[in-house]
Amino acid sequence: MELSAGQSHESKFLEQVLDGVKICRPTTGRPRQRPNRLAGDKAYSGTRIRNWLRRRRIRPVIPTRSDERRNPSFDKTAYRERNVVERCVGWLKGFRRIGSRFEKLAVNFMAMLRLGMIRIMLSFE
Repeated sequence: MELSAGQSHESKFLEQVLDGVKICRPTTGRPRQRPNRLAGDKAYSGTRIRNWLRRRRIRPVIPTRSDERRNPSFDKTAYRERNVVERCVGWLKGFRRIGSRFEKLAVNFMAMLRLGMIRIMLSFE
C-alpha cells in the first residue's frame, strides 16, 4: 500500500506499489515479484504505464480511452475479475474510521487500513 495526498491520482504510484509485490508460489520457493498481468481502469491507460508494464513483461488488461486507438487483444474476461479489488475497497470503506478518514495522521490511517484488511481476511477463514 502507498498513501498519497487526496488530490494526486493513484496511477502516479503504480510503479512503487508493484515494486513491493510478492506473489506466493503454490509450492515452496521464493515469492515472485512480477505478476503475469495487471488489470486497471481507463485512468491507467497512459503511455507511461503501458511502456513500464511492457518493459517488465506484464500484460496490461486495461481498456483504452475514447481518444486512443482500440486494442483488439483486450481480454474482457480477465478485466471482469477486477471487481474483486473494487469489492475489497468497498469493504474497507465500510469501516467507519476508514471511510470517513477519522485518522488525520498518515501513519494512523495506514494502521487502520492494515487492521481493516486483517479483519476482512479473518472473516473468510
